[in-house]
Amino acid sequence: MDKHILLRDLDVPNIRELAVYQANDGYAAWRKALTAMKPEEVVAVVKDSGLRGRGGAGFPAGLKWSFIPKDIFPKYVVVNGDESEAGTFKDHQLLDNNPHQVIEGTALCAYAVQANTAYIYLRGEFLEPSRTLQRAIDDAYAAGLLGQNILGTGYNLDIHIHLGAGAYICGEETALLSSLEGQLGQPRLRPPFPAVQGLYAKPTVINNVETLANVPPIVLNGAQWYRQFGTEKSPGTKIFCVSGRVNRPGNYELPLGQYTIRELIDMAGGTIDNRPVKGILPAGSSAPILPASALDTKLDYESMQAAGSLLGSASFVILDDTVDIVWAARKMVRFFKHESCGKCTPCREGTHWAMKLYDKIVSGQGSLQDVEMLGEVANSMAGKCFCLLGEFATSPILSTLKHFRPEYEAWVSGAKTPAGASFHT
Repeated sequence: MDKHILLRDLDVPNIRELAVYQANDGYAAWRKALTAMKPEEVVAVVKDSGLRGRGGAGFPAGLKWSFIPKDIFPKYVVVNGDESEAGTFKDHQLLDNNPHQVIEGTALCAYAVQANTAYIYLRGEFLEPSRTLQRAIDDAYAAGLLGQNILGTGYNLDIHIHLGAGAYICGEETALLSSLEGQLGQPRLRPPFPAVQGLYAKPTVINNVETLANVPPIVLNGAQWYRQFGTEKSPGTKIFCVSGRVNRPGNYELPLGQYTIRELIDMAGGTIDNRPVKGILPAGSSAPILPASALDTKLDYESMQAAGSLLGSASFVILDDTVDIVWAARKMVRFFKHESCGKCTPCREGTHWAMKLYDKIVSGQGSLQDVEMLGEVANSMAGKCFCLLGEFATSPILSTLKHFRPEYEAWVSGAKTPAGASFHT
C-alpha cells in the first residue's frame, strides 16, 4: 500500500505524539462526530462501511453497536487489547506507535452508543505499551478531547486502562468482562449477551484494538471511501502478522482479498534459506493448519474458510520443511492445556489427555491406536466446550491428522523423524 490506514507510524514519524497526530487529520473525525453528527449517524456510517471485527470472529462492527439498547444507562465500551494469540502482535504496534488512533476510535464508539466510560483492557505483559497509551490519554485530556464537556458539546467521556494478568482466556470477551470486574477470568453463559448485560450487567460494546483503529478514517472519509479497499464481503484493510520460518517477520497491512498467502510470504522476504513451505497457520494456534497446496488462497474471510481454515486475527505462522508437524501440534496443544480456565470438562480433560497421548507418541512408546485416540479425544471436545478456547484446541490435532498423518505414523513406526524436531518444551 502507498499509504497505510492503520500502520501510519510507517508513513508519519512520531505519530504517537498528539501534535503530529493532529497535524495529520488526527481527531478530525472526533470533532466531526461531536459537532456535526448524531450518534445514530456514526453507527450508520460504520455499519455501511462493512467493517468487520478484527479480533478473530469477523462480526460486523456497526451491527454490534446497533444492538445496544438506547434507553438503558450507564453503558460501557470495552476495548479488547488482550492480544494473547500465538503469533499475533498487530495491536502491540498500534498501541505503541499509533495510540491516538486507538483512543479516537474508542471515543467514536462511545459517542455512537452514548457511553460515558470506556475501558481499554490490555494483557498483563503490555507494560510498555500501556505507558505509551496512558501518556496519549493524558495528552488527550489536557487538550480537552476527553473528560467533561468535550469541545463544548456537553458530551462527557472518561477512558481508563486496565492490565490483565496474562491469561489467554481473557481474550474471550465475557471472560474479559469478568476479569475487568475483579472476578476469575472465566467465560459467561450467553445469552444474555454483552450488548444487553455486559460490564456490571449493563449494555456493553466490546471491540478489538485494530477494529476501533479503523473507525476514525471511516467517520472522516465515509463508508464508500473505506469500501474502495478489500472486497464486497470483506471491506477495508487488515494487518497481517507474519512469523515463523520467514526472513522478515512483522506486520503487513494489505487490502483484504487482493493478495494470496504466497504473496504475503514473499513480502516477508520468503522462507529462511528458501526452504519449501510445509504448513501455514493463518490464525496462530486457533485455526486449522493449511498445507502448502493452499498457498494461492486469497487473504479474506470467505476464501480462508473455503480453504478449510479461518482468517481469525490473521496471525500467519509459516512452517517450512524443517519443522516437525507433530512437534508443532504438541506445542500448540500444550499451550491450550496450560491456558484452559478449567471451567468445562471437555476442554479441561480433553487437553490433558491429548497431551498424555502426544507425550506417549514422541517418547517412542506410541502406536497407531494412540494416533486414532488423539482424533477421538479432539472429536469428543468439538462442539461441546463452554467457549471457543476448547474448540480452538482441537484445531492443531484434527487438521494435522488430516493433512500430515504420515508424520504421526513415522513417529509410531520408529522411522527417522524430520529434521529440526525438539521436544524439550
